[in-house]
Amino acid sequence: MNSRYILFILFLFIVNIGRAQESAQESILPNISDTFIEKLIASAKLHYPKAKTYEDRVNIAHINIQKARQDWFNIFSLNYLYSPAQSGGGSLVVTGGGQSFLGGYSVGFSTSIGNVLQKPGQVKIAKQELDIAKLNEEEYLLNIAAIVKQRYYIYVQQQSLVNWSTRNVESSDSIYQESKHKFEKGEVPFDTYNSTYQAYASTVQAKIQSETQLLIAKSNLEEIIGSKLEDIK
Repeated sequence: MNSRYILFILFLFIVNIGRAQESAQESILPNISDTFIEKLIASAKLHYPKAKTYEDRVNIAHINIQKARQDWFNIFSLNYLYSPAQSGGGSLVVTGGGQSFLGGYSVGFSTSIGNVLQKPGQVKIAKQELDIAKLNEEEYLLNIAAIVKQRYYIYVQQQSLVNWSTRNVESSDSIYQESKHKFEKGEVPFDTYNSTYQAYASTVQAKIQSETQLLIAKSNLEEIIGSKLEDIK
């Protein structure tokens, strides 16, 4: 009686292990949603602080181009001088020194040849800095999209493992409860009861570990998208 029951317990245990292995080999691909991934990537680009930094760099580069163009007006300076001794009745006299005299006022323009020559190069550098900022932003957005996908795949994987471990606990628990009932009636020895209990405890521990890993995967994914998964519609 006891030996037949032990064989029966072993048979059930082997069957349940086989079922668990089949569950573990189930594909996670049907659970992958490309539409949801795109929403996660969009959220990461919108909320992740570092993504905002690259956007700001592009905006600063645009401002620097405008500043470099406006600096053309800064290379010329207008000067005037009031001279009471030169009160010639309001007549305008232009001298060879680049100055004009109107009555008692002297008006003149000055510039630096070096500044004039430097301005085209400064504008060009500002434009190149904009191009570099855009390329850096594009590269980062590609990287962040890849990171989101990786963390999402890990999250879905952990969901599958939790489901598998939950089914495994249920199967092991049924065997353990049957063994416990038989042990209390004195139909099986303690070693048999203890073996089924240890197997059940191991599956419970595996479930707790898989649930912990799922929470970590969820936290990592939410960290990069800057939002709760439940808020992504």
